[in-house]
Amino acid sequence: MRKAIIIAIALLFAPQILFPEPRILDGDTLELGGVIYRLNGIDAPEQGQRCGDWNCGSAATDALVDIVKGRDIACTPRAKDAYGRVIATCFADGRDIGADMVDKGLAWAFRRYSDAYVRQERSARARGRGIWATPAIAPWDYRKNRWQAAAQSAPDGCPIKGNISRNGRIYHAPWSPWYARTRISPEKGERWFCSEAEALAAGWRAPYWD
Repeated sequence: MRKAIIIAIALLFAPQILFPEPRILDGDTLELGGVIYRLNGIDAPEQGQRCGDWNCGSAATDALVDIVKGRDIACTPRAKDAYGRVIATCFADGRDIGADMVDKGLAWAFRRYSDAYVRQERSARARGRGIWATPAIAPWDYRKNRWQAAAQSAPDGCPIKGNISRNGRIYHAPWSPWYARTRISPEKGERWFCSEAEALAAGWRAPYWD
């Protein structure tokens, strides 16, 4: 417990870390210098998620790509989550990336963990921007629904697919846009996982948005 508290305090007061252009995993997650950063205080639509007739998940991911492209990225670490990702507030040329995503209507303020971007969410909602202009399910509910549906037919109720390809060992959660077409062949070393943390610990990674 004492060690965990010391690590948490160190992360909280860590200075901003500057990075070259990151790789984007989805609308609220980046990989920088080999470390996965989950943007603090926001939750964006998942890549495979649609909001009515609009592919809001892809739109959110594409928006994050545009926000960081060609800009200096700096992140202030705050904590680590259950998956080993660093929760951080990140900036592109000094602009708060999380605030920008919520203001564009391409992410929700993740009030369960932070009220940092409630003001931006209210503004985006009042203007009918992005997710507020169409029927949309909050991503935490979307993930829950997809997980429950996939777990019913997955071996041992463990629905995450651990795929091996020329791009390496990549896992696909039920909300991944590649989930339905991914086939698991145990004889090739592929496998099913019960959680993202389990997949990461076994050496698999989430897919990049290339």
